[in-house]
Amino acid sequence: QVHLVESGGGSVQDGGSLRLSCVASGYRYLDINCLGWFRQAPGKEREGVAAIYARGGLKYTADSVKGRFTISQDDAKNTIYLQMDNLRPEDSAMYYCAAEPIRPAGGYCPFPRDDFAAWGQGTQVTVSS
Repeated sequence: QVHLVESGGGSVQDGGSLRLSCVASGYRYLDINCLGWFRQAPGKEREGVAAIYARGGLKYTADSVKGRFTISQDDAKNTIYLQMDNLRPEDSAMYYCAAEPIRPAGGYCPFPRDDFAAWGQGTQVTVSS
């Protein structure tokens, strides 16, 4: 069973940057098909932010963060990152890391659907204006 631990959240001002990290354990990293970042603000539905196909590096990014957020991975550290630049108040949310071991039919990652089997506890990001 995959165990995920996020870190790197915090409070920044409008236009600031943060880098989130997610360490995966309990599973051979390259046996995890897809890892992703999701976020949920109070009163809103969970939203897919970015995902990466672990075996090939193919990346997916939501339109709302494209050009500002970048997902990456370090296989040696069993870690994925979310570099967030030019943050806006509307980016404020709890950010969750998710992992899906199984490749969906016809694709690489279930993203932006949240059909991921394992989830971390989340890390809070707050952007003030």
